[in-house]
Amino acid sequence: MKYSLNWDLDSIFPGGLHGKALTEKIQVIGESINTFRDAINNYHFTDDDEHFTRFTELTDFIQKIQAGIVQTGMYISGKHSEDVNNEEVTPLIDKIQSLDVKAAQISQLLQKKLASLSDDAFEKLIAEPSLHKIVFSLNEQRHFGQELLDDNEEAIIAEMNLEGLSAWSNHYSTLVSSVQVDFKDNEGNPKTLSAGQADNEILGNADPKYRAELMPKWEEAWGDKQNLFADTLNHVSGSRLLDYRFHGTDDFLKYPLELNRMSQKTLDTMWKVVDANKDVLIDFLNRKAQLIGKEQIGWEDVAAPLNIGDGEVKTFTYDEAAEFIIKQFNSFSPKMAQLAQRAFENQWIEAENRPGKEPGGYMESLPETGESRIFLTFTGSPNDASTIAHELGHAFHSSVMNELPYFRQDYAMNVAETASTFGELIVSDANVKEAQTDEEKINLLNAKMDNPVAMFLNIHARFIFEKKFYEKRKDGVLTASEINDLMLDAQKEAYDNSLSTYSTHFWESKMHFYFDDVPFYNFPYTFGYLFSLGIYAKAQESDNFEDQYIALLQDTANMSTEELAMKHLGVDLTKPDFWEDGVKLIQKDVDEFIHLTEKYV
Repeated sequence: MKYSLNWDLDSIFPGGLHGKALTEKIQVIGESINTFRDAINNYHFTDDDEHFTRFTELTDFIQKIQAGIVQTGMYISGKHSEDVNNEEVTPLIDKIQSLDVKAAQISQLLQKKLASLSDDAFEKLIAEPSLHKIVFSLNEQRHFGQELLDDNEEAIIAEMNLEGLSAWSNHYSTLVSSVQVDFKDNEGNPKTLSAGQADNEILGNADPKYRAELMPKWEEAWGDKQNLFADTLNHVSGSRLLDYRFHGTDDFLKYPLELNRMSQKTLDTMWKVVDANKDVLIDFLNRKAQLIGKEQIGWEDVAAPLNIGDGEVKTFTYDEAAEFIIKQFNSFSPKMAQLAQRAFENQWIEAENRPGKEPGGYMESLPETGESRIFLTFTGSPNDASTIAHELGHAFHSSVMNELPYFRQDYAMNVAETASTFGELIVSDANVKEAQTDEEKINLLNAKMDNPVAMFLNIHARFIFEKKFYEKRKDGVLTASEINDLMLDAQKEAYDNSLSTYSTHFWESKMHFYFDDVPFYNFPYTFGYLFSLGIYAKAQESDNFEDQYIALLQDTANMSTEELAMKHLGVDLTKPDFWEDGVKLIQKDVDEFIHLTEKYV
C-alpha cells in the first residue's frame, strides 16, 4: 500500500497528549492571553505614535494567540475523533476550550477599543498601511464591539457558556460513542456496529433488502437514547438563545447570517429557488425507486449505490482513490493536485474503517505549520473518493491563505463549503465521464446525484427542522417525541412527501445540530454547493482559472459574500438568476440519468 490510511498527529506535538511539547504549548498560550489582556487594557490610541505601531503589534500578537489555539485544539480534537473512548482526551478538551473562552474575552477587549473610536478616528486608524490587509476584519470587529455588554457581563456569559453551551456540545460526543447498532453481516452472523459504521452501511450497501432491515435497527438504537439527546439539544439551544437575549436579540438567525457574512435576502432567494426546483430531484428519486423495484424510495435508499447491469459496483482501493483525485485535480489546478499529493504522502488523512472512531468527516487547518488534517472513514465507494476530494478542497482553501494575516484566514462557513464542494464536483464529474458502459455511467451518475439531492432536500430539511425547533424552544424545553415530530414534518416538507419512509431520529445522529461554535450549520452547505457550480462552470471556460480561483479564495475573509460574488463572478446573489443557473446543471444530469435508465424500468 502506497499511502497510509492513518493520519500523523504526533508530528504536530511530539510526545503525545502528555508530552512536553503539548504541555508547554498550552502553558504559553495561557501566559500570552494574560499578557495581551494587560497590554490591551493599558493601551490608549492617543498614546500611540502616528503610525499606530503599538496597536499593530497588538493585532499581530492576538492573531498569533488565535492561531496557536486552533493548532492545539485540532490536535486534541483529532485525538478524540480517532478514538472516542480515549478518556485521557476529555480533560485536555476542557483545557483548550477554557483557553478559547479566555481568547474570546481578550478579542472582545480589542473590539471594544475599536468601538470606542469616533468614525473619523477609526478612518485614520485603518488608513495606516501596516493595517491595510486586515481593514475588513477591523471593521467587522468594531461592529461586534458596538454590540457588546460591559466587560464583567461578557466575562460572566463566557464562563457560563463554558459550563453550559460548550459542555453540552461536548456531552453530545460522549453520547454518540455509546450508540451501538446490533445487526448482522452479509452472511447473517450477528455483529455490533458503531454509529459511524451503521451510517456507512446505510449509505454504502448496494442491497436494498439489507438496508431495509438495518434502518429500523439504526432508528431503534438512536431511539433508545432519544431522551438523553433531547436533553442535550435543548440545553445547547437554550444556552445559545439565552446568550442572544443577553445581547439584545431574539432573532436566532442574526448571528448565523453575520457569521456567514451574508444577508437574509440572499438566504431567502436561495431557498425560494430550491423550493421552486425540487421537482427536478424528486424526478430522479422516483426513477431510482423504479430501478430498485419500489413504488416510492425510502430514506435508507436515497443515497444508496445502484448496481445496474451485470457489472460490479465500482470501488476504489485507497491508493486508487488517491491517484484518481490527484489526477483529476491536476486537470483544473496543478496547485490543487500538489496539495493533495502532499496530504496523502505526509499522512494528513485519517481514513481507516474501524470501530471506535467518531462518525462523519471534517478538515481542520493547522495555521502555525501551514498544514491540515482530514478525518473520515473510507470504505472504497465512489462517494468515499468524493468525500476525500471534498475535504481536500477545504485543505486547498486553507493552504492558499497561509501567507495572509490570521484575521484574513477566518473565512465563513458558506464559502468554506464552496471550495470543498468544488473539489468534490471535480472527482464526481470525472467518475461519470470515465465510465466505460451505460450501466457504469448510470451507477456513477447516481453517486454524483447524492450531492444535489443532499443540498436541495436533506440540507433543506435540516434548516426547516432547526428553524422550527428554535422557534418553539423560545417557549420552553421540547420532549424527544416533539423533536421527532418536528424532524418528520421537516423531512416530509423538504422531500415533498415523496419518500415511503423517513428518519425521525436523524436529529440525534447529525452532529451539526450540536456544534457550540457554529449555529445553523446547514444552509452554508447548500450555498456552497450552488456557488461552486458557478465556479465549476467558469473553470471549464477559463484559460487562467487557477489564478482566478485562488484570488477568489483569498478574498473569502475580506468582504461580504455578496461582494465576493460580484467581484469575482459578476453575479448578484439576491437575484434568482445565479441560483437558477446551478439548477440547469443539475437538470442536465437528471435528464441523462432518466434517459439512460429508460430501458431498465
